[in-house]
Amino acid sequence: MTSPWIAALFALFAWWFFTGAILLIVRRADGGDVTRSKDAPNGVAHGRNVFLSVPILALGVAGVVVSSTAPTLVNIYVAFVSTLLIWGWIELAFLSGVITGPERRPCPAHLTGPARFNRAWHTVSYHEVLLLFALLVLLNITNGAENTVAFWTYLILFVARISAKLNLFFGVPRINTEFVPLPLQHLKSYFRQGPITMAFPVGVTFLSITAVCFADRLIVAPTPEAAVGFALLTALAALAALEHWLMVVPLPDAKLWRWMLPDAPTTLAPKNYAKDKTHEL
Repeated sequence: MTSPWIAALFALFAWWFFTGAILLIVRRADGGDVTRSKDAPNGVAHGRNVFLSVPILALGVAGVVVSSTAPTLVNIYVAFVSTLLIWGWIELAFLSGVITGPERRPCPAHLTGPARFNRAWHTVSYHEVLLLFALLVLLNITNGAENTVAFWTYLILFVARISAKLNLFFGVPRINTEFVPLPLQHLKSYFRQGPITMAFPVGVTFLSITAVCFADRLIVAPTPEAAVGFALLTALAALAALEHWLMVVPLPDAKLWRWMLPDAPTTLAPKNYAKDKTHEL
């Protein structure tokens, strides 16, 4: 496990595995939460999953605290995985519709400019505040610590997620809504499919430069442990940049997880937001 190549492959596997696990949990909850009422999911299964997974969040926090004390090989990997546990729980809470924002209605078609942005912000504001709070917690834990892999791992994920959301809002050619769970169906109305805007080159360039910077540190790493840490961060930043390119390049990335997920529930017919005017109230 001291090889940077193994560390990079580990980061790739962890990215795939944690993403798939969250999608699987959410998809199964979607199937358990479908009702025959016009307002769709009741949220019981989703809320139960978030509550029962709180120990995973606690384990992640404990792992970050313990691993920050020394930059050993084990602690490097523990810090990386622990951060993914924290991030994964927050994403599960978001995708489950438990921690999103006060606005849960689709976006009216007539909204544009600042009004549309303000409404979009209120659909995800609680989630964004929680992400920022977790970042500050990790900064406090790792500030002055021997091992800061956890903080940098989370920071990469944080910046990549903010950039991805902005790109979905302002516009990108490819938007995969296949994995949007029932509690977040209203978010589709805030996505814009079309030509890229300045948000895309800014985001993908920043993430690419970040990957190059960590790769440079990897090349001159003074110890095998440091090399592993920088390899994990380089791979994660490169994956974040790749995820951005998948919003432009027509590649079937959904196949990476589709095979392992149950079929989406079909009990509920999707609303036709173009015809439904009740959300404009």
